[in-house]
Amino acid sequence: MTNKIIIEIRAGAGGDEAAIFAGDLARMYQRYAQKHGWNFHILDTNQTSLDGYKSLVAEVSGLDVYADLKQESGVHRVQRVPKTEKSGRVHTSTASVAILPIVEAKEVQIKDSDLEVTFSRAGGPGGQNVNKVETAVRILHKPTGIVVASREERSQYANREKAMDVLRAKLYEIEEQKASGNITETRREQIGSADRSEKIRTYNFPDDRITDHRLGKKFSRIEDILDGGMEPIIKAFKKNPQ
Repeated sequence: MTNKIIIEIRAGAGGDEAAIFAGDLARMYQRYAQKHGWNFHILDTNQTSLDGYKSLVAEVSGLDVYADLKQESGVHRVQRVPKTEKSGRVHTSTASVAILPIVEAKEVQIKDSDLEVTFSRAGGPGGQNVNKVETAVRILHKPTGIVVASREERSQYANREKAMDVLRAKLYEIEEQKASGNITETRREQIGSADRSEKIRTYNFPDDRITDHRLGKKFSRIEDILDGGMEPIIKAFKKNPQ
């Protein structure tokens, strides 16, 4: 069983509210990880001023982490009155989630000549060193166009290694899909951007209801689930594997 994954969350349709929802999902997974003694380590973020994320990439490690979270990949949709809405109207916004198992270097062959690596100052919290040394790493995989980054580690080398973990995970998923005959150019682009086109779950705040469209099941206590109480959803998937 895979005990180390990459989780990538990206705001979708909905502007600021989509970014806030992406932040809600990130905190849900982080709090679930904390409850189960897992390590949730953020690698790269693009934050907004409203406590949200345009994107977040994290490494999560712990017992059965992939078994518990693999079904989270896809488009998540929220229906609620945004904090920024003055007239009280319900808006619909989306965020996409990708769950990718981390694989060993020997499982995915990557040529150095296929990589374009750039370095920059990390920015954000971390002390003076962050702003003086170019520790943040961005890697472009030229054959696929996939771009990965890591900025939260203290050294350039460590950030490059973490970014390569993310790249290998994405390339591994593409190879797995190819082997099963399910890969298309559109799917390749989705893996690269973590933008799954299929809506998997709706979080309806006015009705206090979460609907998982694959299971055809509804869950209440939406605030508790977003606070890390994901057990009802995870147990339902283990009873009815997709």
